[in-house]
Amino acid sequence: MQHIIVVGNGMVGYKFCEKFVAQKENKAFKITVFGEEPRPAYDRVHLSEFFESQNAKALEMAPAEWYAENDIDLITGERVADINRSSKTITTAKDREFSYDYLVLATGSSPFVPPIKGVEKEGVFVYRTIEDLEGMLAYAAKLKAEKPNAKAAVLGGGLLGLEAGKAVMDMGLEPHIVEFAPKLMPRQLDSRSSQVLQLKLESIGLNIHLSKATNQILGNGRITGMEFGEDDILDVDMLIVSAGIRPRDELARACGLEVGVRGGVIVDNTMKTSDDAIYAIGEIALYNQMIYGLVAPGYDMADIAVQQILGNADKVMPSDIDMSTKLKLIGVDVASFGEPFMPASKGHSIIFENKTQYLYKRINVSHDGKKLLGGILVGDAADYSMLHQVYLNGMAIPEDPAQLILPVSEGGALLGDVMDLPDEAQICSCESVTKGQICGVIENGDATDLGDVVSCTKAGTGCGGCKPMVADLTNATLKSLGIEVKDSICEHFDYNRQDLYKIIQVKGYTKFNEVLDSHGNGGHGCEICKPVIASLMASIHADTANKEYAIQDSNDRFLANIQRNGTYSVVPRVPGGEITPDKLIALGEIAKKYDLYTKITGGVRIDLFGATLNQLPLIWKELISHGFESGHAYGKSLRTVKTCVGSTWCRYGMDESVSFGIELENRYRGIRAPHKIKGGVSGCIRECAEARGKDFGLIAVEGGWNLYVGGNGGANPRHAELFAEQIDNETVIKYLDRYLMLYMRTAKPLQRTAAWQEKLEGGLEYLKEVIIEDKLGITEDLEKEMQTLVNKFECEWTQAVNDPEMMKRFNHFVNSEAEDDNLVFVPMRDQKMPEPWV
Repeated sequence: MQHIIVVGNGMVGYKFCEKFVAQKENKAFKITVFGEEPRPAYDRVHLSEFFESQNAKALEMAPAEWYAENDIDLITGERVADINRSSKTITTAKDREFSYDYLVLATGSSPFVPPIKGVEKEGVFVYRTIEDLEGMLAYAAKLKAEKPNAKAAVLGGGLLGLEAGKAVMDMGLEPHIVEFAPKLMPRQLDSRSSQVLQLKLESIGLNIHLSKATNQILGNGRITGMEFGEDDILDVDMLIVSAGIRPRDELARACGLEVGVRGGVIVDNTMKTSDDAIYAIGEIALYNQMIYGLVAPGYDMADIAVQQILGNADKVMPSDIDMSTKLKLIGVDVASFGEPFMPASKGHSIIFENKTQYLYKRINVSHDGKKLLGGILVGDAADYSMLHQVYLNGMAIPEDPAQLILPVSEGGALLGDVMDLPDEAQICSCESVTKGQICGVIENGDATDLGDVVSCTKAGTGCGGCKPMVADLTNATLKSLGIEVKDSICEHFDYNRQDLYKIIQVKGYTKFNEVLDSHGNGGHGCEICKPVIASLMASIHADTANKEYAIQDSNDRFLANIQRNGTYSVVPRVPGGEITPDKLIALGEIAKKYDLYTKITGGVRIDLFGATLNQLPLIWKELISHGFESGHAYGKSLRTVKTCVGSTWCRYGMDESVSFGIELENRYRGIRAPHKIKGGVSGCIRECAEARGKDFGLIAVEGGWNLYVGGNGGANPRHAELFAEQIDNETVIKYLDRYLMLYMRTAKPLQRTAAWQEKLEGGLEYLKEVIIEDKLGITEDLEKEMQTLVNKFECEWTQAVNDPEMMKRFNHFVNSEAEDDNLVFVPMRDQKMPEPWV
């Protein structure tokens, strides 16, 4: 048996093993993998998610058992210290020797730490491994206990630097990004797109410092600041270095393999090094005089090495490596493809920029306007997948290429259907899966749904950027074969949300078990179908979450948002953001009485944090006595209608935005929907209420209101689209009643209005035909249904405190009145916060 030793158990080292065991010819080989970290390979692409869950297992590429099941010897926590090429052996740091027939170097890279005076001080970290992250969390917890307003800086404004910036925010420290270059992400973005990204990041709390050369790290033993010049100092209590990477090529250098001038093991297109028995893959490999820092080229290199070792000599790396990438940095979409920085001599650039919405789109086209050559997207990368495919496959573009990036209301993106792509179009670059392979496993009967497609092809299991296109291709292929595409909510029901809405409405069901017994597939239901049906019965009958609390999500069950230490937050409704001094005083007194952390929310309400379960009814009772009611911050329902002061106070105001906002919030309060709903009412085009970032928004203009629908913030921001112009208050309410009821009837579970509207066949024009022109003859029904919900509104908090049976669920323990004594808080800026996780 021939022996393959893989040095390095990162993502690329693991991928080599995975691809090798998938080959039929693998029986003649034995694989041993060495990893110097104490755990099996994990997903470094999503490393920052560790700060949210602190669950290392969730990042694992495969558990240790997988290696054993596939007859691979995995040796963790043991570094390979030496390679003897003449004897074909390696020696580990524990002085153990192993022989090989083939050696695969997948040692990856290490963080580059600039030679700055004082960089060795306590409180300076690199951002590379789970152990690094655990060290940061522990240090941050210690810092905040000593200094609640502690600051942390990240040295480096590239991809990893911005990820580290998010980590700083997640740890509750004041974040600063320090970059030597005059712009963020200098390798991926041009100056204008970098400026837009900077504006967005600053708007969410990051402090950006550009063109800064760090002279020294200040502090006596532990960091207290960074000095850039004689009078240029940034006071910080912690520093994360993310200034680039360097190939881990020390083993290769020591054994005499050929390396590049600036590092990296030189390989040819077969991934062979200067020694025919040794291969190099991933960030250690210098191919085409470049180190490729993306996961997709690393996976391709792993596959080529596998094929070469198995004797498939015709399988080689392409000479051109596609460096296109789509990322979500701190909730902001950033993507680039093809040639993002194209000189004028090669073609023309078309740019769409809207700094008020933090949007930047640039495409580069050939001089004749017929070929797409590359581009950059910041703030909205929804069209990245199709634009990337158009570029890769040389597909035809519109006569006016600008239509590819203009907002829908200004002409609309004219991207083709996914089925128009050629079969050889690479959909998943991480796993090298083509459109033909995805469609093929469906056409030959191996796959009958999206889960099967992913299982058969592994498409979407890498970075995840291709998942929407994989789903679209799957559904389109199934439909082309005459197969019904089921979007049933779960295994307990063969119906989608829209079907169940009709069934419950017609049959008049008011209990979950009635629906399950009559239309389910047996069983007791699950965490998916129970909340969906609870939401549907609320949308149809105006049932509150108290009626069948056992089938609700945890937040709805307890009528409050559960926080990370097991306490709850309480958000009373403040319609339109208008509140009297007496009510403000009442909120302050209640917060002081129960020692609650208080914060004004983005929806202009006051959030009270830190209530224990048994305190919730006591707090609600006092709030109700002062005229407050539930703000439904815990529910998939209307949250707020944000308003500016409008013509009541503002000299620019054209209409009474506060009064109308209050009327709308009071009208739609409590209605349950597929997802949360937010509204906004601005008194003039200056848009202080940010109405166009809401599910519905109104802007006062000469002659009435302009109504916008289908916007949202969140992970994938969307501008609301202009639906109707210069309409009066009565017409606004009529259109909104119809729009919201149609959304509640037809959207999928947890689908925001923006996504629903985008997927709706016919889009905005179809909505206008249905809602304004009554194309389907249902507008009267929609209005009646909404009015029924409005008339039946009840405050859930009031229901709970007035019902002794309901009150029983607000005890920490079923058989005891005792409180939870495990809760620990620490000081923070004259208030308190939960003790950080360690």
